[in-house]
Amino acid sequence: MNDMQNKKDTALSKRDYAEEFRNRVWFIKDMLSRSTAKGIVYGNSGGKDSALVGILCKAACDDTVGVIMPSADQSFEQNTKDAYALAEAYGIETRYVDITEVKASELRALKNVVELSEVAEAHVAPRLRMTTLYAIAGSEKRIVAGTGNRSERFLGFFTKWGDGAYDFNPISDLTATEIYEFLAFLKAPDFIVNKAPSTVKYDNETVEGGIKYSELDTYLLHGEVSEEALEKIGRMHAKSQHKRDLSRTFS
Repeated sequence: MNDMQNKKDTALSKRDYAEEFRNRVWFIKDMLSRSTAKGIVYGNSGGKDSALVGILCKAACDDTVGVIMPSADQSFEQNTKDAYALAEAYGIETRYVDITEVKASELRALKNVVELSEVAEAHVAPRLRMTTLYAIAGSEKRIVAGTGNRSERFLGFFTKWGDGAYDFNPISDLTATEIYEFLAFLKAPDFIVNKAPSTVKYDNETVEGGIKYSELDTYLLHGEVSEEALEKIGRMHAKSQHKRDLSRTFS
């Protein structure tokens, strides 16, 4: 048993992944039927979450397209390689849209009107990626699949109107721990199953606020966590509530 498995065992769930697979495939097929769409499009980042979404969508709909949308950074080459390899393993059609220059152009234009904060700039690429997905979807009668998990959503680790936007999300209720378990059950390629998350390193490294993924998932799955961790989790959840509450309209 490898180190990654030992770490994940601290927050094991009790899901029946064979049943989960059947139910989620049915859910996706039902979404397609009700939307009258002919296919699916999703962002293939080369990570675990997008890998599971791609596998599920392909099982439900042969006309599934994964789009690789790099914005040159340190993990650009490896993530792209993993994204292509995952798509090839499951026969998923792949398209490649490099948004590096588009992002650079947007940043140049914004410099004329505002001094961008680091946080604001970080959200530009995710929103450009979602613009790309919806352009493809609208042109080819597809629906957009989301790729965010429960753990990230709970803490607000997503971009509102960026990766937080979608037509449906087949993994939104799964924690990071459960994503790992599901992929292991499906015997997904090792380079995906054991890949460290892009936003957070599991267990030994902490996220913003000093929270470990293992602590967060144990809390979400079992309600068990230290008082110190609970305070940090609660603070970050409250701080990011505006991202999850999108129904603020005057009535």
